[in-house]
Amino acid sequence: MSLHEMRSDEEKAEIQDLESNESARRLQEVPHIDPVAEKRLLRKLDMALLPLFGLIYCTNFVDRQASFPSSEKYFAGIEKDLGMVGVDYNIALTIFYIFFAAADVPSNLALKHFGSTWVAILVFSFGIVSIGTAFVRSYSGLIITRVFLGIAEGGTLSGLTYILARYYRRSELVFRIGIFFGLSTPLAGAFGGLLASGLLTISDIGTVTSWRKIFLVGDAYGSNTEGIMTSGIGILCMFIIPADPRHTTLLNEEERALALARLDADQAISTQGKKEKTSLKLIGQAFSFNTVICTICYVLVNISFQGLSLFMPTVISTLGHFTVVESQLRTVPPYVVGAIWSVSISYCSFRIRRRGILLFISALLAVTGYALAIGTKNHNARYAACFLSLAGSSLTGPMILAWGTENAAPDTVRAVVTAVIPGVGALGAVIAVWTYLPSDAPNYHRGNSINLATECVVCTLTLILIFYIRWENAKRDRGERDYRLEGKSSNEVEQLGYLHPEFRYRE
Repeated sequence: MSLHEMRSDEEKAEIQDLESNESARRLQEVPHIDPVAEKRLLRKLDMALLPLFGLIYCTNFVDRQASFPSSEKYFAGIEKDLGMVGVDYNIALTIFYIFFAAADVPSNLALKHFGSTWVAILVFSFGIVSIGTAFVRSYSGLIITRVFLGIAEGGTLSGLTYILARYYRRSELVFRIGIFFGLSTPLAGAFGGLLASGLLTISDIGTVTSWRKIFLVGDAYGSNTEGIMTSGIGILCMFIIPADPRHTTLLNEEERALALARLDADQAISTQGKKEKTSLKLIGQAFSFNTVICTICYVLVNISFQGLSLFMPTVISTLGHFTVVESQLRTVPPYVVGAIWSVSISYCSFRIRRRGILLFISALLAVTGYALAIGTKNHNARYAACFLSLAGSSLTGPMILAWGTENAAPDTVRAVVTAVIPGVGALGAVIAVWTYLPSDAPNYHRGNSINLATECVVCTLTLILIFYIRWENAKRDRGERDYRLEGKSSNEVEQLGYLHPEFRYRE
């Protein structure tokens, strides 16, 4: 070996040592965090982000519920007006969810690149599409609006979750997601029923009759609804939705430093909130065992929750001789109970720092509800089953999303995971639209049986993931993952994320 080659090797070794030392130094840096200042910052973030994000997601979910003939508009004449027969409305739902699922990951990567304004654009877009739906005159027109609505709405939940993960510690996410997602979804379901009931009783406005009023008139008479109000919220979000914590005007310099210090203290490697460059390697790294299990669970939960919520008026109408409005009003109480359960258990999970066991309990609650619906024909008992089923599944979706998000790192991986779980999970809603079919009325034995099976599988997979996390964390405690640091540059160590030996999964 020549002297030049020897020097070259020595220089390379020296560079590697320097990089390893820098990586170790950054790993050991734990910034001082004033607990009093941290509480003030948390209150400020909660007041600024959670009401806004709850409002945004309410518009998304109310719009989704009120945008399909399988719910209130089915009773209000959309099938007749648009010449729909048989399972045409199920096809419309399926098309929407296919585009909804396809849009999620690209949307979140765009959000990572362009910033929070991207979410505002999405909100504005699905409001515009909803307004247009009020003037649809054919089934093909409805299908076209479902395509664009799926694309616009697809990235909303994942985008809001990703933004939250840029502001909150991992342990804090579950309660915040439980509020904006777990609370918004059942309340939006309840509000959608009240809104439809009210709008179907008011006079027509010109050519805007029956179901069209829910798209158009609802915007003028209520908040958190689709169309005009949603578009207005989207425009407002362009000015008030917070940017990345490193640049947002929401925080002063002292608060910004504290926010970044909080995020660094919660990760294996200090990055000061900087986003690494998106790469195919990091995108692929997002598909961990944890992510795959959470995604499968989300698909299964979506089958049960979306199936029951989309067809709730239909199901309840079989429990007695109710008018359309009376059926809508009876959908409200189960959603309210679901909202209370979601927030309560999310807070409990935050306090005890456990996800899996509470997710298991909620899924078990849904299992009880669907088993009751199958096992009896008593109308009161089956109505009670709706409370149990909705309460259990209202919480499981937010909990699964929070669990997957807090166990994802670095930033690109987190952006993909927060999109993959609800995005691929939306395929469960595609299945859901085919579970409650007219041929299965009035007991809907097939639909309830499918939902019972999905919730049972969620219980099983939850227990599997709990044991996997304990096993993996134990291996890291014993130093059996330390080999992953060997020969790595500081940049490569940063991009290990959840693979880093110092990273611990939340159980």
